Amino acid sequence: MLYFDHCASTPPYAEVADTFAEVMKAHYANPSSIHRAGVEADKLITRSRSVLAEQFGVKPEEWLFTSGGTESNNLAVKGAARQFRSRGNHLITTQIEHSSVNDAFRQLEQEGFRVTYLPVSSTGHVDLKQLKASITDETILISIMHVNNEVGSIQPIEKIGRLLSEYPRILFHVDAVQSIGKLPVKLKEWRIDLLSGSAHKLRGPKGVGYLYVREGLQLQPLQSGGSQERGMRAGTQNVPGIVASAKALRMSMQAEEKNRSRMYALRERLLRQVADIPQLVLNGSEDAAVMAPHIVHFSYPGMKPEVIVHMMEEQGAIISTKSACSSKDNKPSKVLLAMGAAPERAAGGIRISFGDEHTEQDIDKLVVMLSKTVAQLKPLERSKS
Repeated sequence: MLYFDHCASTPPYAEVADTFAEVMKAHYANPSSIHRAGVEADKLITRSRSVLAEQFGVKPEEWLFTSGGTESNNLAVKGAARQFRSRGNHLITTQIEHSSVNDAFRQLEQEGFRVTYLPVSSTGHVDLKQLKASITDETILISIMHVNNEVGSIQPIEKIGRLLSEYPRILFHVDAVQSIGKLPVKLKEWRIDLLSGSAHKLRGPKGVGYLYVREGLQLQPLQSGGSQERGMRAGTQNVPGIVASAKALRMSMQAEEKNRSRMYALRERLLRQVADIPQLVLNGSEDAAVMAPHIVHFSYPGMKPEVIVHMMEEQGAIISTKSACSSKDNKPSKVLLAMGAAPERAAGGIRISFGDEHTEQDIDKLVVMLSKTVAQLKPLERSKS
């Protein structure tokens, strides 16, 4: 099978899987225990923090380990809002965030916070002027994703960080789950206070997330019961997962520049060939400068995307519809609706996301399968009309 669903999850590096198994067998002690076995397990976690710190140019103690991107996002958003509520009750995000961010803000609204959901352009990008106009004296947190997990639009995080340098009391959270290992991420230069990542999005194990918390910040914990992770994330640490995830991050980031160039070339090849299939309408932009290298999103207006997904699977290719977290509902994509797409277009989206293992030949095979699928669906179009 050709696997084109890297946004949902990625195939782990063989070395990472081996590391996970080795650590699980050899270091099973609780890292909070004071005996030698516990101390050795804790040393592995400390070393893993150093690996993350080296890749991003920050301090090891600025990294927390969580259970995944969803927990990292929830801890960053809710933890910051609740911790700094004495400063104000206004929060800013966008209309196209991942559900783990969007739903966190909805919950905070029920607690009395006021939230501004910024609109986006037809290509899925926020407007800096609108962002600045939304800031008030009560604003305490802004959360904007780096790369949209559905259509692949890149938000101007560097410019937003530069803007927020004028507002030192406002915290800046970035969901970088889809950008780490794919695009440069510069924590200090971009004035980022909080940043979320997920290991299984960059060829690491599931069940491990990263959360950068700038030195000096304290977040209100989501759960109590222990002093792990600087007192912000109670619970026994997943030692084999943490060690394997640090290795995956290091491998992904060291190969990022080379892989980014390759994937942009594959994206261009895919767009060029799919242009010959008029039924498939591109969502986002053809401009590589504002789109992620590994995500291409089309719509087949009026056609159920799950039909396309299953037909492609029968031919030997795995693709997806929208975010895996919301792919089982039948509602039109909230991301595409926010981008101004008509309901039938928003309900007919398919997402293709690839990785460093893919080749030009894989793209060519994928396009042949898409062409065959669309040809088989054309009679259904006529019968509907």
